[in-house]
Amino acid sequence: MVHTMSLIHDDLPAMDNDDYRRGQLTNHKVYGEDVAVLAGDALLTYAFEHIASQTSGAPPQQVLKVIADLAKAVGAAGLVGGQIVDLASEGKEIDEQTLTYIHMHKTAALLEVSVTAGATLAGADQSVIERLKRYAQRIGLAFQIVDDVLDITSTSEALGKSVGKDVAVQKATYPRLWGLEESQRKAQELVDQAISELDGFEARSQPLIAIARYITARTY
Repeated sequence: MVHTMSLIHDDLPAMDNDDYRRGQLTNHKVYGEDVAVLAGDALLTYAFEHIASQTSGAPPQQVLKVIADLAKAVGAAGLVGGQIVDLASEGKEIDEQTLTYIHMHKTAALLEVSVTAGATLAGADQSVIERLKRYAQRIGLAFQIVDDVLDITSTSEALGKSVGKDVAVQKATYPRLWGLEESQRKAQELVDQAISELDGFEARSQPLIAIARYITARTY
């Protein structure tokens, strides 16, 4: 719900101004900007209602921790903060540190809470949660690097959204900083580092390993 909200709002004319998402017209193109804003608001608030009312079998303090973690990931210290810096950086030359800040907050923060929420609810040791955080941060950055590469190398039909917009609006991207080949190498390096964080988890880690490997293998 939170991820879909972020896409609906990200596509708005005041943000990235995109006409297509997942191969279909974006929410505001179908229903108007007013309804798109409200749809995002409804999804965001319902996400928290769902966690609070539907989570069972976990101590209340652990449920509360997940709610707090999600709120932080979405708010000024997470997604919103990253989007602010992203908007402010359009058309400017920014360094790697700033670009990484943007995507650690816009992309990796939401992945981080997605990965750690189950461990938190299960009462996992903090050392395990920290390893899962590092895993999520690395796949989050790798995902964004691949996304930037595909914006240059793929097609609108394959991606289901507009391509070439990053270049058109002079958006800060990893290929713009490093070039395509180095960007692809760094994405693979991050995925390898993420998988190494799962050492010792045995069969339980296989879904997370598969997700990490998919990030650099995807073509859309």
